[in-house]
Amino acid sequence: MPVALQEIVWTVVVAGGSGTRFGLAKQYERIGGERMIDRSSAVAAAAGTGVVVVVPSADVDRERELIPIATVVAGGSTRSESVRAGLGAVPDDATIVCVHDAARPFASASLYSTVIDAVVDGADGAIPGLAVTDTIKVVDRDRAVVSTPDRATLVAVQTPQAFRATVLRNAHAGSLDATDDAALVEAVGGRVIVVDGEIDNRKITHPEDLAWAIAKVATS
Repeated sequence: MPVALQEIVWTVVVAGGSGTRFGLAKQYERIGGERMIDRSSAVAAAAGTGVVVVVPSADVDRERELIPIATVVAGGSTRSESVRAGLGAVPDDATIVCVHDAARPFASASLYSTVIDAVVDGADGAIPGLAVTDTIKVVDRDRAVVSTPDRATLVAVQTPQAFRATVLRNAHAGSLDATDDAALVEAVGGRVIVVDGEIDNRKITHPEDLAWAIAKVATS
């Protein structure tokens, strides 16, 4: 992948979840004979200089043996804590840091290139997004509708997300939590742009998502 020669790109692959919604540690499920975590780590490794994979603390020793292409560290109790643990293992000379969820095993090398290039071109962060096709309602605690945002202004966000390393480290300097890293960068005033996401870059969240992923590999 062509990246500006002066850039040093590392990726934090987040695989620290316990799989509460899925029912088990989904990152270790196999898709076409390959574990989800290994598939995601391999694409990340090809995208830049190095990879840090964040896993549950009980799995660190095993995964260090199973994922030799990456530095493996223990995650925290939240996604943001896990990303911070991964950032702590990224070398100080990294200039761009990508963050990717291991549960999106079909993110392409081209998508990595697109978000990285956007940061090279001057953005503080770049995130893939897809147009929202459903009508979205904002509701209150009682599930009463508060408003209906214009879906033309909405995107469904994916990973990998790429950031200027200094900006991402600054965004994670506190102890705030967010559902993605772009939200933390936005909170410190960073300029985040959206690039076109990929339909097949689907997050494996429920068992039916895994069935879809297995079928996709089997028919490709």
